[in-house]
Amino acid sequence: MSTSTLKQTKSSTANAEVGEFLGKLFGFNSSLKLYHWHVKGDASYARHIALDQAIADLADATDRIVETSYAIKGDLDIVIPKTTNPTDIIKHAEEFFKYTESQRELFAEAFTQAIIDDYQEAIQQLLYRLKRLS
Repeated sequence: MSTSTLKQTKSSTANAEVGEFLGKLFGFNSSLKLYHWHVKGDASYARHIALDQAIADLADATDRIVETSYAIKGDLDIVIPKTTNPTDIIKHAEEFFKYTESQRELFAEAFTQAIIDDYQEAIQQLLYRLKRLS
């Protein structure tokens, strides 16, 4: 295999991984919206508002990382996975935070890392609010 073919294969694989990650970001955001529509019980209005804020912050960071990724890598194949309503929203958010951390190596630039930081900060803010409301 030639050097240029090997580089193209590595680039294709990396772009596929980035596309998968970006689809999962969108899916996570949508899962929060599903939970948001079904929230009820004690402090439901406060949880509803906390989720609204997180969804807005996460959507902004998602849009920025997707557009930046397109600018750096070119067209990406983004597939959004099936989204379900989480049963344990705190566990769901904690696990997705860990997932985003595990995918940082997909983004080498300081400015793309900063967008991932913003995304994770929004998850942490949501967790803070939800745990304080429990």
